[in-house]
Amino acid sequence: MAEKGEEEFKKHVDVPDIQLQEILDISSTPEEERKLLWKLDLILIPLMGGAYFLQFLDKLVLSQATLFNLREDLGLHGSQYSWTSAIFYFGYLFWSWPSAYLIVRLPLGKYLAASVFVWGGILMCHAACTNFAGLMVARFFLGAGEAAVAPGFTLATGMFYKREEQPIRQSAWFFGNCLASLFGGLIAYAIGHIHSAITQWKLLFIILGAVTSGYAFILFALLPDTPAKAIFLRSNERAIAVQRTMKDKTGVMDNGKFKWSQAWEAALDPQTWCLALNSFTSNLCNGGITTFTSILTAGFGFSDFQALLMQMPQGGAEIVFLLLTSIAVTFIPSSRIISQILNTIISMIGLILVWKLDEDNRAGRMVGLTLGIVYAINLPISLSMVTSNVAGFSKRSVVSAAIFIAYCVGNLVGPQFFLDSEEPAYPTGIKACMAGLVISIFFLILLYVYYIWENHRRDKLYGKPERATVGEELRDELSNKTDRQIESFRYIL
Repeated sequence: MAEKGEEEFKKHVDVPDIQLQEILDISSTPEEERKLLWKLDLILIPLMGGAYFLQFLDKLVLSQATLFNLREDLGLHGSQYSWTSAIFYFGYLFWSWPSAYLIVRLPLGKYLAASVFVWGGILMCHAACTNFAGLMVARFFLGAGEAAVAPGFTLATGMFYKREEQPIRQSAWFFGNCLASLFGGLIAYAIGHIHSAITQWKLLFIILGAVTSGYAFILFALLPDTPAKAIFLRSNERAIAVQRTMKDKTGVMDNGKFKWSQAWEAALDPQTWCLALNSFTSNLCNGGITTFTSILTAGFGFSDFQALLMQMPQGGAEIVFLLLTSIAVTFIPSSRIISQILNTIISMIGLILVWKLDEDNRAGRMVGLTLGIVYAINLPISLSMVTSNVAGFSKRSVVSAAIFIAYCVGNLVGPQFFLDSEEPAYPTGIKACMAGLVISIFFLILLYVYYIWENHRRDKLYGKPERATVGEELRDELSNKTDRQIESFRYIL
């Protein structure tokens, strides 16, 4: 029986230096687990956070380039600038489903490193654009290149961390986004003061693209495909890393085969639709604010270089609210969805200030715009709900892809409400952002009610879940069942 179990383990994990008996026999102390967790945090979080820092920095660069005459040099007019932002998400959307399949089929760490290398190269190619058509092509392929990273990091977090550990770790690597928002304007400010034969907006793309492609080599060397293949862990630490996440029953051990039955289940699961529709509606705001933040800020009465520096308070606000939210969801039970609702309400208040305050009240409107981006920190909390509440590796990859497809569509639609004739205040765009946030709150409430109902239904049907033995946890893990198939699975609110 043990030999059969070991053969099954090898088939699913395909790692010769970790055996089934080693996982069953491993007895770790709390101190050993703390040391392992510290090592994971010390290596994985900075790796993923660094990549996410570069990803958001690369998204900001188009908006920043407008302050260095990109629109004038390429002859952009009317809604063409909006479309250069929107086409990025067509590329992201185009590659999201193939990427969801490849994330399961290919070694995760290597695939993500290759994606980062490609998107860095494409970003550098932006400097060669001479017209609207060329910029559209470059933006499309940049979106495709970035499509794998956030879903891939979400799956990696689920592989290495327990459910209760995931929200703060998702937030930790998302912290790179906040740092990019904080320092992105400062970096662009510095590059803008470089005097060379190459114009400043081209230098932005070349320098940031080169740094991104270089960072991919670090990811390739250090980012593991699975806990069992982490080169920075000793053999016994790998066994502990695998064992400690088995009780979550979320299917982190996989044999590289995509299960279409799990994909179909994901399509019929109410939580998939709530999470995806929340992503779509909240990103109506994201698409507009991210694309037009530099123009909005300059419209408050700041000079071009001042507008770059005034993006720093937005990053500071994101950091403060990210820390507060991460602490809340870690230590307050059943607070993940409620925290997202509160953050969204804060953003709505900020946008109301931008919309209603007098034009000469630039300090008040700047405070409003700064608060208006707080909703963005909901993303890591939402992704932690995927890793915690969706079991089955293939199903989780599909749900994650659905969220990011909705993310793309929202970012596609959002900028279209920012009418060229309304520059620089864009009242229609601001009102569209607020409407999207209101609807996103509705879907968050709907998800909260669904989870409560489903947990109550399962308790009545199967009784309260009991703590499983290590052997039973391993059996559930090897079966790679979904959350709807495991009777003891309960959803985290």
